[in-house]
Amino acid sequence: MKKELLVVGLGNPLMSDEGIGVHILNRLLRDRDKYPFAEFIDAGTGGINLLHLISNRKKVIIIDCAYMNTVPGTIKRFVPEEAESVKKLACQSLHEADILKIIEMSVRLGECPQEIIIFGIEPEVLELGSQVSRKLEEKMGYYISEISKDIRL
Repeated sequence: MKKELLVVGLGNPLMSDEGIGVHILNRLLRDRDKYPFAEFIDAGTGGINLLHLISNRKKVIIIDCAYMNTVPGTIKRFVPEEAESVKKLACQSLHEADILKIIEMSVRLGECPQEIIIFGIEPEVLELGSQVSRKLEEKMGYYISEISKDIRL
């Protein structure tokens, strides 16, 4: 049975800071007992599967790497209505997707969560590697603290 609150970590953990959402999710999982009402899912690179993961939830928190024209390491909290996608997709694919387009599809299907919060983190390094950059690693405690404030119904 689906829980009312879903926390999703997105990204490719083999591409340094691109995997920040997954790295944060793994840290949050260490304290999952504090949040019995929440489900935590590593959705990797997301794709269209994200549509099914978020369907009919009360609240969804999405954590992902995001280009926001800010200083690397910056975290921003926003809702879909405050964001504008600049992602250019190569083609329609089950593996490549735009988060905001997925949310639009969810609305059209009548399955959209009541509340969606997105945490975007500006990357510093995007290259092959399983560790996030030192700058993002140093801020990991801060990211966890900020995101944890919203892990409630």
